[in-house]
Amino acid sequence: MRKPKNRVKPNRPVPRADENSEVNLPDGERLQKVLAHAGLGSRRQIEQWIRDGRIQLNKRPAHLGDRWHKGDLVQLGRKVIQLERRLAAPVQVLAYHKPTGEIVTRRDPQGRPTVFQRLPRLSKGRWITIGRLDINTEGLLLFTNHGELANRMMHPSQELEREYAVRIYGKVTDAMLESLQRGVELEDGLARFDAIDPAGGEGANVWYKVVLREGRNRIVRRLWESQGVTVSRLIRVRYGPVSLPAGLKSGHIYQLSTEEMERLVNELNLSE
Repeated sequence: MRKPKNRVKPNRPVPRADENSEVNLPDGERLQKVLAHAGLGSRRQIEQWIRDGRIQLNKRPAHLGDRWHKGDLVQLGRKVIQLERRLAAPVQVLAYHKPTGEIVTRRDPQGRPTVFQRLPRLSKGRWITIGRLDINTEGLLLFTNHGELANRMMHPSQELEREYAVRIYGKVTDAMLESLQRGVELEDGLARFDAIDPAGGEGANVWYKVVLREGRNRIVRRLWESQGVTVSRLIRVRYGPVSLPAGLKSGHIYQLSTEEMERLVNELNLSE
């Protein structure tokens, strides 16, 4: 099996991406979009910071309707944000093969290992997760230094497909598969798989490939459990147009190439 070329060693500086992977941001754009673009956080998180009075624009409290222009002074609390320098950083995306046992948070009060501990250092901005995986789920987890890209990929309106390989313990019938694709009423609303395909196995443990277009908490596990069977292993293999690179070992990282970044940016219409 071929190994991905763009592997990145954990906690090492990320190689500078090609300038073609940059996304242009016009002068006079909304402040929350600019701050998300600069990697301060997700747009939703930044909007809450503005509501809470944590963001200042030219030494006055910022408002959600404010627009940023080159030369404006932006502060988060007392810290001055060097936006023009941050905005000059090219857009980057990492594909991480998350192992089981790691949690998707920056710090854990219980001292459990987190996915951020393995990430390479960024000279500008910070890594933002695109979606989440629970502690017992492995597979593809995406990171970016571009908040707007993360927002687009996670927003329900995009309806990006998530594909999983799932090992089921228990007897699966045709009626159960039909029900899972027709729709099951869970405690937080109706949910369904867009596709279910057999993927091998025999006896009490069988594999399926499933596709759905949402990221509710533990949604794949809860759908199968609604049919009285158990998910014994769960691996995310694709998020939207990005697949888990073949040969990428658990706990390792792959940086999307310039060509892959261009396809992703175009699919999300980020150049608009």
